[in-house]
Amino acid sequence: MDALINSLIATSIVSLVSLVGVVTLVLREKTLNKILLILVAFAAGALLGGAFFHLLPEALDISLSLNVFVFLIAGFCMFFMLEKVLYWRHCHEGKCEIHVFTYLNLIGDAIHNFLDGLVIASAFVINAGVGVASTLAIISHEIPQELGDFGILIYGGFTKKKAVVFNFISALLAIVGALVGYFLTSQVTDFALYLLPFAAGGFIYIASSDLIPELHKETDKKRSMISFLFFLVGLAVMYATKILLS
Repeated sequence: MDALINSLIATSIVSLVSLVGVVTLVLREKTLNKILLILVAFAAGALLGGAFFHLLPEALDISLSLNVFVFLIAGFCMFFMLEKVLYWRHCHEGKCEIHVFTYLNLIGDAIHNFLDGLVIASAFVINAGVGVASTLAIISHEIPQELGDFGILIYGGFTKKKAVVFNFISALLAIVGALVGYFLTSQVTDFALYLLPFAAGGFIYIASSDLIPELHKETDKKRSMISFLFFLVGLAVMYATKILLS
């Protein structure tokens, strides 16, 4: 029972990290617009970094089978189809009030947060030390990722307040993941084998099909180079958290 309580406390703290976007509420609209492209670039790098440096390596640690890549492609295709469905539902005559990729990012982030909860719960079942270490590792990459996610939602058409609320709701899936992970500890490894690469496929789709094309729309050479630099920073941060905290 102590493992369950510790898992719930840890995932509650992780969920509160999503509120880091609140700091942008005090920014002027003009200032926020200037940094949006940077946040989108950073998010694209962080999503790819999360997929290739965190989710896929974890899945490959569980199994070296072809199934990992089958579920990776399945996740990519599912998000492709989800974007089509959301486009048909929310857009008319080629016009969308809110970019479809914002909804995809929320779905992908919800899966990612659910996985974080699974990891934290299974770690605390092993022992408290492993649980604390896992929680700190997750928080370290959640802060930059949540800032990037917030930028995606604003860039896609959400208001700042709506972006904070939806990001927080998505983050609460970590608590649900902790509950599932604790009560299904004996099955969590097999479950993660399917969900880890599936979520990675979704992240790769969002970054490559939605965010990077948005960066290509910037025609100013200086701003383009700055956005590319922050794309690399997003990749580097996710790689550093994997190396330093593994």
